[in-house]
Amino acid sequence: MRVLAVSPHLDDAAFSVGGTLAALVDDGHEVTVLTVFTRSVPDPTGFALACQTDKGLGPEVDYMALRREEDRRAMAALGVAHEHLDLPEAPHRGYDSAAALFAGPLPGDEAWRDVVALLEGREADLWLGPQSLGAHVDHLHVTRALAACGRPVQWWRDAPYVLRVPDAAPSADVPAGLVEHVPPQLPARRLDACACYASQLGFQFGGEAAMRQALSALEERVLRAG
Repeated sequence: MRVLAVSPHLDDAAFSVGGTLAALVDDGHEVTVLTVFTRSVPDPTGFALACQTDKGLGPEVDYMALRREEDRRAMAALGVAHEHLDLPEAPHRGYDSAAALFAGPLPGDEAWRDVVALLEGREADLWLGPQSLGAHVDHLHVTRALAACGRPVQWWRDAPYVLRVPDAAPSADVPAGLVEHVPPQLPARRLDACACYASQLGFQFGGEAAMRQALSALEERVLRAG
């Protein structure tokens, strides 16, 4: 079976369904993660620059190049193929604050159409994508693009957002009643893959140990519920 997982950012697929991806590989399936918003933008300023300095990275650092390398290591740990689709993240599209990232798309921002164009012609037996829990604008664009393409999608619960707001509602573009696929076996290397995103662990979870504990607890809750 050919599986394509469409990840908004360089960590979303691993944080949200790393165990699923690894288990699919172990079952002999061909798995590729397509990460959408990965472009390096030279000389960032304002909020875009703050998104890296608040993680201890100076303005001289190519933040997205660093993150792409983290992603390469994570995907290798999971055993999946990957492709970086090279669209700019929201802070490089006019979103000027953390609040703006979660307040819906700006007028004129139709990045989802660019995502549709990048997915055109790609074929898979199963697609995986975000429910957009937390309503980050980049996630919303990916969800809308997948829905518009009419793909056979299994929708994942976005981590770490679901950890912060367990009852967050999916995007209106997600068909009612569809939830993420989580296999009964969760390969141990999924957390090692997530640990590759060193630039994000402190900001998102409070460190590697907290990440391992939080994602393991989330998976256990999902398995008990299923």
